[in-house]
Amino acid sequence: MRHKHRDGEARRDVLNLSLDGALTRIVFRQGERGGVSDGRSYVGCVATGPGKLLNLREPGVVRHFVDELRARGLLPGTAELDGWDLFDAVLRRAAAATPAAPPDCPPGP
Repeated sequence: MRHKHRDGEARRDVLNLSLDGALTRIVFRQGERGGVSDGRSYVGCVATGPGKLLNLREPGVVRHFVDELRARGLLPGTAELDGWDLFDAVLRRAAAATPAAPPDCPPGP
């Protein structure tokens, strides 16, 4: 996972996946479709709104990207992909893999 920013260019977070010698780059560009980290805080986090955030540094999130790319027939393969096209599907995978809170659990902080 890398954070990139050059003068005159939008900030972007890039998740690099290497499989069987092929490099797949998943690129999230700051813009109307979503926000990326500023390089100082929440590094590696991409979001489309409240409660819709993925941390690209979490192994489980990376695994969900791999599973989604395989399901779409995109791995292994050398490519640069728009991460926002994958965001909702990976967010659904992450939510499905997260156990529900027990019924007697108090609300969070």
